[in-house]
Amino acid sequence: MMRMLKFSDPGFDAEFRRIEQRAEAVPAEIEETVKAIIADVRRRGDAALFELTAKFDQLELSADTLEVTEEEIDAAMAGVSVAAMTALQLAAERIADYHAKQKQETWLSTDEDDVLLGQLVRPLDRVGIYVPGGKASYPSSVLMNAVPAKVAGVKEVIMVVPMPGGEINPHVLAAARIAGVDRIFKLGGAQAVAALAYGTESVPRVDKITGPGNIYVATAKQLVFGQVDIDMIAGPSEILVVNDGSGTAAHIAADLLSQAEHDELASAVLVTSCEKMAFEVQDEVERQLQQLSRETIARQSIDDYGAIILARDLDEAIAFSNRIAPEHLELAVDNPFVLLPQIRHAGAIFMGHHTPEAAGDYLAGPNHTLPTGGTARFFSPLSLDDFVKKSSIISFSEKGLQRLGPEIVQIAELEGLEAHGKSVSIRLKK
Repeated sequence: MMRMLKFSDPGFDAEFRRIEQRAEAVPAEIEETVKAIIADVRRRGDAALFELTAKFDQLELSADTLEVTEEEIDAAMAGVSVAAMTALQLAAERIADYHAKQKQETWLSTDEDDVLLGQLVRPLDRVGIYVPGGKASYPSSVLMNAVPAKVAGVKEVIMVVPMPGGEINPHVLAAARIAGVDRIFKLGGAQAVAALAYGTESVPRVDKITGPGNIYVATAKQLVFGQVDIDMIAGPSEILVVNDGSGTAAHIAADLLSQAEHDELASAVLVTSCEKMAFEVQDEVERQLQQLSRETIARQSIDDYGAIILARDLDEAIAFSNRIAPEHLELAVDNPFVLLPQIRHAGAIFMGHHTPEAAGDYLAGPNHTLPTGGTARFFSPLSLDDFVKKSSIISFSEKGLQRLGPEIVQIAELEGLEAHGKSVSIRLKK
């Protein structure tokens, strides 16, 4: 049964530290393995990719078969139903519409008549997106990463997706075509990240890498950061549901399990001010677990990192939410908009009883790539900003430099940088 807790329980803080820290440390042996893979790809390029793909994915590749062809995409899409295509197309349109509203334009300020300041906004030239592959089907990951990049104006989107034994889910390729992905490579793991970061004979080097992956992929992204930009280091999924006793226990239990089925390290937590609801959800979780095809994974998650917490009131529940800064926060209450001003930290906020977290995962419009492990305190969801860069624009007239130059020289002298000051003072009138 899902454990029941109170904030006043002895050891409560220690228990939640265990849950929060469930995936903080990368084992040393994994980091060393990833470092060796990155070094090998940097040194040997395509040859390393072919060898590593044969080893890890049991797929023999060559320069001629490394990239997915248009014919391969056509063949895969022949098996995609009209209903699936309609759903993916609708999701892509909603994601594009939402992210288009985030667009920032270049601006210039003329507040001063002798100094012009501004900001130049330009899309990145080339972005790489990592998509989990094999039998798993994650077309939503394709859409959530590629569509915003295209809306931002990125010239070229490169996708890497592992194809163990040559197998790929056709819905992933369908989503890639809908999203406008330019090139797709049959690569996965740390070697795919290294190829995107440094480039090989066949795989072009990118400016940024986004998208989810296993611990090897996440570690590789962390190690190549600085050589390229990355979106974030995502940990295991998590959901926090805040409840006031209203709503339906079966719905809340289903939402908790929607995250627990991701993997054994996922965390699903309910905080409610209603004891009756707490016990009803506890029973519902057990009942629904027995019906899941991924019961083993979800049960391990619930047993290890799931909890139902009884709060004195909603204020205590919201204080706890802000403390842990959840990836997904569901406000399963009668009037969620009353609570919204109190929320300081959350990746995505799902409002009310008719907004399950899965709506945000697939089709609502906002991005489902969210900060995990408490990093919503300082990270934001993937957005259009992730696919653009900004340059400062500075233009002094002669009058402007004469007006502000003496203070520039003064600050340069404070820092002991004589040449800095000279580059200004040499222009000042005697």
